[in-house]
Amino acid sequence: MAKNAHAKLEALAAQLERKLGENLVAFALYGAAVRHDTREQDRELTTLLILNDASPAALRPVEVEIAGWVKKGNPPPLIFAEHGWRGATDVFPIEIEDIREAHQVLRGRDPFDGITTTREDLRRELEREIRGKLLRLRTEFAAAAPNGKALGELLLDSAGTFFVLFRAVLRLVGRTPPQTPKTLVHETADAATLDAAAFDWVLDKIVGHNVPPLKAHDPIGNHYVEQIERLAQFIDTYDTTRTQGANP
Repeated sequence: MAKNAHAKLEALAAQLERKLGENLVAFALYGAAVRHDTREQDRELTTLLILNDASPAALRPVEVEIAGWVKKGNPPPLIFAEHGWRGATDVFPIEIEDIREAHQVLRGRDPFDGITTTREDLRRELEREIRGKLLRLRTEFAAAAPNGKALGELLLDSAGTFFVLFRAVLRLVGRTPPQTPKTLVHETADAATLDAAAFDWVLDKIVGHNVPPLKAHDPIGNHYVEQIERLAQFIDTYDTTRTQGANP
């Protein structure tokens, strides 16, 4: 993370700590800025804020700070009441494990102390998420396919979401997700019997390599969607009893 971004984040953390006092349970940075899996300029400062009381009245003391943070182009913090955070393990296991894997506590205590998720909950959410994302991908693909530029933008825009799901797939099968997108894709392809080459154009584009622009109805787009469909089928038939353990 750039020094300037780190200074702004630290300033926000100090303001939240001062104004929330004992109501603040944890404030943490998570995601790409911790994982370093994208270019510096693409690393959004995604944050998690957990409070004892997250009611509208309890948030009022920090409304100005959060509004200012968002006005500068940053995503608003993901805000949980602590009881809601601890009760969300069966609903959001993908998100919880993804944050657990790449987070840095800035204030308060580690929000993952005593937090566990199960593989069955993970598989259930993963199936729901990938089916929903695949439905959206198909819908947008139909509109973008006739235009090479729009098709390329669609693949790039969707990749980040699918990379989150790829990490969840690896946790489901008992593997630790790697840090870099290329290794992540290849390990997911190995686990789910996908063709990793379907994602080569996106991976090269992400790291700044010169790649040829896509053409209308480019086969690269077709191959990409086909492999996401194949991944959905893998999740649909995956037996969670094949891997033992309480935590993904």
